Amino acid sequence: MTPSETGATSSAPLRVLIVDDEPRSREVIALCVEQLGHTPDAVGTAEEALERTGETVFDLALVDLRLGEDSGIDLIGELSEHSPWLRIAVITAHGSIETAVEAIRQSAVDYLTKPISPTRLEGVIRQISTVRDLERDLESLREERDRTAPPPTLRAEDSRMLEVYETARRAAESDATILIRGESGTGKGVLARAIHDWSPRGGAPFATVSAPSLSRELLESELFGHVKGAFTGAVRSRAGRIATTRGGTLFLDEIGALPSELQPKLLRVLQDNRYERVGGDKTLDAEVRWIVATNRDLEEAVEDGDFREDLYYRIRVIEIEVPPLRERPGDILPLAEHFLEFFSSRYRRPDLRFSDAAERELAERSWPGNVRELQNAVERAVILSNGSRIAAGALPDSGFKPATSADGVPMVTLEEAERRHIEAVLEATPSIKDAAEVLGISPTTLWRRRRKHQI
Repeated sequence: MTPSETGATSSAPLRVLIVDDEPRSREVIALCVEQLGHTPDAVGTAEEALERTGETVFDLALVDLRLGEDSGIDLIGELSEHSPWLRIAVITAHGSIETAVEAIRQSAVDYLTKPISPTRLEGVIRQISTVRDLERDLESLREERDRTAPPPTLRAEDSRMLEVYETARRAAESDATILIRGESGTGKGVLARAIHDWSPRGGAPFATVSAPSLSRELLESELFGHVKGAFTGAVRSRAGRIATTRGGTLFLDEIGALPSELQPKLLRVLQDNRYERVGGDKTLDAEVRWIVATNRDLEEAVEDGDFREDLYYRIRVIEIEVPPLRERPGDILPLAEHFLEFFSSRYRRPDLRFSDAAERELAERSWPGNVRELQNAVERAVILSNGSRIAAGALPDSGFKPATSADGVPMVTLEEAERRHIEAVLEATPSIKDAAEVLGISPTTLWRRRRKHQI
């Protein structure tokens, strides 16, 4: 069989399981699937089919209804129970209405009759490919519907950020694990998505898993998936993000908060590209590119025994540091204009602009909350402003100019206070060694603190 030239590959190739007890038929179907740009895996028995689905996540199964002593109809039920996300098309030599109806009742989506027409097979695969693409698009639309923030932007004029983007573009061409470091609110997730889009995997899925947002049990299931009955409430099997993001990029945010019990499992995936679902005994392949991010001092976490040293070295194959907004003041106004464009449209005030005084105020503030704080400030200003210009007084006071107590003590975060104190000691002492002695820490610890605060 030779597929027609119209059999274009979808943005994300499908993995297709072929179940047929006739060797020649399996070979021909597999060849056709491969020529269509997808990945076939052909087996001859129901037992082998179930074994394969325990090891690999398939998008489509082509199941012959006559499998020697096995029943294709029974296999459809078992596959649907084991892999509820799997689409199944049946193959029959008779093509009777009764057979087709029974197969569809068992959750098959279509059927093919032998001898299989290349055009018909191509149509079935294209249909499933389209459904997969629509599912991804629907997920993106749901995220967009729920989005109350402006779309991500990579606007930058600061030389350090331009260097970050250049490093990210080069790194995107590889499959190496990337560690993105930076304070909260600097845009690490935006950069991770950009790396995915710039990479050869850009047409495949991108998924984000936030380590601090889930309990250990839910995080483990979210990443690795689970089998039915693995724990209370596991009423059906779940593939997990490693499987559903196959061929794409998995972004693990705030990896510094990863529970110690899950760190060995993640290390194994990164080293061997192999893992098991929760409660499962089948070893699966992990076909994803990993990007991880943290705002935590991982070196300190390793010293404290909270983070595995071998995992630390494994995730920082390529390391990218996103500087805080206070260190790239040239980016403040371009970002503020981006947020103003979004919020003025959202709140139906398309003619709203910053006054000169507001622009000066924006540019002079330190923004300890980084890009996220700037975004919130612009949204508030859009809502509260009168007229066509945003005055400096419309910008919130909190977070920009630290308040003080009745005794004149600056009301700042502990992290900001530490940064200022270290800077002051460094300025007042002749060497790093002397500064470390004044601070009561080792020069190595001082080096890490300087790196953390970008001093």
